[in-house]
Amino acid sequence: MDVGLALPHYDFSIPGESPVRWGTLLGWAERAEALGFGSVWLSDHLFLDISRYGAPVGEHGCYDPLVALAGIARRTSRVRLGTLTLCGPLRPATVLAKALATLDVVAGGRLTVGLGAGWYEAELRAAGLTLAPPGVRLAHLAESVQVVRGMFGGGPFTFDGRYQKADKARCQPRPAQRPSPPIWVGGKGDKLIELAARYADGWNAAWTWSPEDWAARAALLDAACEQAGRDPNAVARSVGLYALAGEDEADLARRFRRLQELSPPGVLDRTELSEWRKGRLVGTVEQVAEQVEEWESLGVSSLVLTAGALPFALAAGDDVSLLAHACNL
Repeated sequence: MDVGLALPHYDFSIPGESPVRWGTLLGWAERAEALGFGSVWLSDHLFLDISRYGAPVGEHGCYDPLVALAGIARRTSRVRLGTLTLCGPLRPATVLAKALATLDVVAGGRLTVGLGAGWYEAELRAAGLTLAPPGVRLAHLAESVQVVRGMFGGGPFTFDGRYQKADKARCQPRPAQRPSPPIWVGGKGDKLIELAARYADGWNAAWTWSPEDWAARAALLDAACEQAGRDPNAVARSVGLYALAGEDEADLARRFRRLQELSPPGVLDRTELSEWRKGRLVGTVEQVAEQVEEWESLGVSSLVLTAGALPFALAAGDDVSLLAHACNL
């Protein structure tokens, strides 16, 4: 099972560093590879307000994932590079496919493409767009997956959908991977899972999951694959989790207190460790190792870890090192 690291690329990601420096992001990608992580991941926003997590209201900047991953590709050689997830409404599928194909060539065939339906209304409004109803966004996503995959063939490619169109479009150079880089979709709703079963190579859900709740969603994916005439094993399963390990219970408690202190105000202020560890990859080194084995036994092929209290945040470097050890990397 692959274990990946969600890289710190937001201005809230690193305590005391805002805006986050490019050298910091690049350094963590290099360190993740050196520690044995199998993949590194970036998300896709124009900016992000983290008040939904309890933090003060305010917009935080971030790096563009496609440009940043191209830079990371030139300084790494082994880790896969992925997006969790690209915001479909912000990126026309034909143009996005061209950029992704180039990125896969630059990376030597190491790209995993995560696509999403979009959810953050403020950034769409800032870009002069509107947040469509969920059903429309999912239909748009389904067409985007088909267009990106079709474009990866090089062309000429034609597609006449309701939301996406292509007229003998070409994508040269083609991606380095054959037949194409894997395309994942992210989300947990019934309709999204049905979409994954019909069109995607993989499904990701993040950031808090108990094995029992996730297994119920995975069973729905299995049924949807069978309904669509696909082998359920043809769709990779990925789980994103907040993660924290300790040498023992006392060390875990110390690290959690540090995480509380380093996280933005309001995120973990009144949270107990006993409560926070639910639905997260949290425990002693031995407990985390057991949890990783349980996720693998459920059919998860990829864990993506966030070593902080917010997505794509990273509180302390030694927490990441200990997580790598706990996951037997």
